[in-house]
Amino acid sequence: MRSCEVAKLGDETGENSKIEWTHHTFNPWRGCTKVSAGCDNCYAEKMSGRNPKTLGVWGKHGTRVVASDAMWREPLKWNRAAEQAGERHRVFCASLADVFEGNETLPDYTYHSIVAARQRLFRLIVDTPHLDWLLLTKRPQNVEAVLKQAFPSFAGLDVSRANAFIDAWLDRVWLGTSVEDQKTADERIPELLKIPAKVRFLSMEPLLGPVDLSRWLVPWNRAVDHSGAFPTHILGPRDDGIYPMDCDCGWSNENDDHIDWVIVGGESGPKARPMHPDWVRSIRDQCQEAGVPFFFKQWGEWLPHQPTTNITGGPFFERVGKKLAGRLLAGREWNELPEATR
Repeated sequence: MRSCEVAKLGDETGENSKIEWTHHTFNPWRGCTKVSAGCDNCYAEKMSGRNPKTLGVWGKHGTRVVASDAMWREPLKWNRAAEQAGERHRVFCASLADVFEGNETLPDYTYHSIVAARQRLFRLIVDTPHLDWLLLTKRPQNVEAVLKQAFPSFAGLDVSRANAFIDAWLDRVWLGTSVEDQKTADERIPELLKIPAKVRFLSMEPLLGPVDLSRWLVPWNRAVDHSGAFPTHILGPRDDGIYPMDCDCGWSNENDDHIDWVIVGGESGPKARPMHPDWVRSIRDQCQEAGVPFFFKQWGEWLPHQPTTNITGGPFFERVGKKLAGRLLAGREWNELPEATR
């Protein structure tokens, strides 16, 4: 997978994704705006210059291309297949966009179409009870506002539909944020932890520096609202008498104020930056100590060699390409997943 959590377009438009930690990928729309160093070498943005009708015009004043109706029907097929197999399947949503991109980086004419598509996405999540939806964002600070914006459309239907939206979110949404260094960890993880979800995870790809996650891997018992599933400041109570918190969904301070899963990976592509093995080992060790599942996705373009070192005492990196670099860490693959039994 290239920088900015983006793989080749052909891998991102249907089932059997080549991303190791998901079954399917689904892009309700395509296009985004860079926000941090992890986006510097975004592969999809470069592709969009050659195919803007499919990938949109990226950037602050660009466009976003909403998927066809045929693509919107695909998750319904995956849901039926998962039900028939008696399994739960994971769907990585918006690998070529950011579900929570706000109007701060979009012109009004584009933003309104994304609001409508986002409402459609949330209805699709409600209608696919056998799928777990992995929503990964670089903008966790926008999630609360997006939920407040989305909820009235459900509440306007009836109370049961409104509660179905809340139940679906808590039952099948894995909410994640991208972290590439300590700065983005400090900024984004506290915002992520404000929002309840079935699983909360980090995608540390591309990893660009050492990161101390210890304060977020173990519950730190932040006080939360015990009146129901969502803290009241997120979804209500509403003036029309609908109380979205009226469901017993297990939102408590005993096991919910920490990260449930960590994915780490190096960068690939022509301008890929090497990933120091000490950064990876440190995060793995932090996860093991806290009992948090750790998934090592890839070294990326550069493979570190040890004990051979360069004159600075660090590892010697050889550019061998993503395939040859592989995904072994300490002689094994790390494919740990959260139990997701909350």
